[in-house]
Amino acid sequence: MRLFIYSVLVLLRKEALMTFKDKKGRIILIMPIIVQTLLFGYVATYDLNSVDYALLDEDHSAASRDLARRFEGSGIFRRVASLADSRQIAALLDGKKALLVLHIGAGFERRLNAGQEAPVQVLVDGRNSNVAGTASGYAATLIEAFNIARLREKGALSSPCIISSRVWFNPNLETRWNIIAGLMAVLSVVQSMTLAGQSVAREKEQGTFDQLLVTPFGPMTIMLGKALPPAFVGVAQSSLILLIALHWFEIPYAGSFVLLYIGLVLFNLAVVGIGLCVSALTATMQQAMLYSFALFMPMVLLSGFTTPVASMPDVLQYITLINPVRYGVEFTQRIYLEGAGFSQMLPIFIPLAAMAVTTLGMAAWLFRHRLR
Repeated sequence: MRLFIYSVLVLLRKEALMTFKDKKGRIILIMPIIVQTLLFGYVATYDLNSVDYALLDEDHSAASRDLARRFEGSGIFRRVASLADSRQIAALLDGKKALLVLHIGAGFERRLNAGQEAPVQVLVDGRNSNVAGTASGYAATLIEAFNIARLREKGALSSPCIISSRVWFNPNLETRWNIIAGLMAVLSVVQSMTLAGQSVAREKEQGTFDQLLVTPFGPMTIMLGKALPPAFVGVAQSSLILLIALHWFEIPYAGSFVLLYIGLVLFNLAVVGIGLCVSALTATMQQAMLYSFALFMPMVLLSGFTTPVASMPDVLQYITLINPVRYGVEFTQRIYLEGAGFSQMLPIFIPLAAMAVTTLGMAAWLFRHRLR
C-alpha cells in the first residue's frame, strides 16, 4: 500500500511539473477563467436595463399621457420616437430602431371614464424571443399598475384580482446569479477535460509513453497519477469563480462549502475520466483536443445551463441523465442559491459518483489494454 501511494505521488509530481512548468500554460489556466466569468456576469444576462420604445398616442389625453409617463419614469423604458401614424410602426421595428411600440388608440380616456374596456396595443420585435418576452412582461406590469391607480381614483380599494409574487432564492430576479453559479461547473469542464485528454496523447507524441511500459507502475497507478492533477485544476478553477462571485459580484452564498466541494470533486473526477478515455483512444494531442471540444459543446447544451432540461424533447432529456455537466450545473446552483442540504444533493451525488467510477474504470481498462 505504501509503495502504491508513493508511486501515485511520483506520477502526480511528474504530471504537475508538465502542467505548471510553462509560464504561458499557467496563465492559460487562470486568465481565461477570470475573463470568461466577468464576461458572463456582465454580458450574458437576460435582464433588461434599457428598452428603447416608441409611442403612438392617438388620443392625446391626460390618461394617455399618464400611461406614457409611467413608461418613461420606470427607469427601463427610453422613448426613441413619437409616431404620428400606425404606418410608421413596421419600418421602426424592421429597422431595429425600437424594441417595443406602445399604441394608445383614439378614445382611450373616454372609454376609461365610461367604465368600458380601453385596449392598449403593445407591439414587440420578437426576433429575440427572450428579450421580447421580458420587455412584454415589463410593459404588462406598468399597464397593470396604471389600471390599479385608475380604479383607486374611482373609489375602488383595489382591482378585482391582485397577483402577489414572492421570488425565492433570487429575490431581485438577476439572471447573473443563476449564470455565475452554474459557471463553476461549466467553465472548469474545458480545462479539466482538455488536460486529461492530452495527458496520454502528449506522452505518445513525445515518445515517453513507451517508457511507461518498463516502469513498475500498474494501470491503476498510472490512471490515478494522470487523473488527479486535472481534477485538482478543475476544483481550483471553480474556487476562483466562487471567489469572483462572492467578492466581485457580491452574490450571497446560502449553502455549505463542504457540500459544494464534495460535489466539485465528484464532478471533476467524472469529467476527467471522460478526458482520460479520449486520451487513451487518440494518437496525438491535436486529436485529443478536437475530440474534447467536440464533446464539450453537446455536454454544455444538454446541461440545462442555457435551456431548461424540462423544455427539451423527451429523448434528449433521457440523454442528459448520462451527462455529468447536467448534475454539475444543478448542484452548484442549488447549493449556492438555495442552500440545499446533503439529503437533497444525494440524488445528484450518487449519479456523479457512478459516472466517476465508470469513466475512471474504463480509462484504467484502456490503459491496461495499451500497456499490454
